[in-house]
Amino acid sequence: MEFLKPLLKPEIIWFIIGLLFLLLEFTLPGLIIVFFGIGAWITSLCCLVFDVNINLQIIIFITTSIISLILLRNYLKKRFFKEDQQPKDTLADEFIGKTAEVELDIKDGKQGKISFKGTTWNAESDHNIKKGALVKIISKESIVLKVEPLDTNKS
Repeated sequence: MEFLKPLLKPEIIWFIIGLLFLLLEFTLPGLIIVFFGIGAWITSLCCLVFDVNINLQIIIFITTSIISLILLRNYLKKRFFKEDQQPKDTLADEFIGKTAEVELDIKDGKQGKISFKGTTWNAESDHNIKKGALVKIISKESIVLKVEPLDTNKS
């Protein structure tokens, strides 16, 4: 058991905890757990340089983990995950301004159905629109598309 004695030093324990947090980040992505690994490594460094009791070690770990999370997460997320820089409405932009055909009459204040991109969507409008009419999609809210008639003769 004498060979385990060097491994029971606080700086080694905190380093191993930090390494485990780093490895855990790869299995549970989200860019959060890695900052606890950073906090553990900073605590390990403090234990190596100074004689720090366990209470202060825990305070250093929690403080540095939270500070690194707050200060670095958004920067690293933007730096490494380029898709987060795209506007959130890119999916809605795929719908807005496009033309669809009414499958089930849309009545003022009541939902109907439209056919768009090979599937049927719930739709609502401020106009009465009959089946077969062409409509323009003006907005998307969840799974309901707001439409307006293209040809006023069919509404």
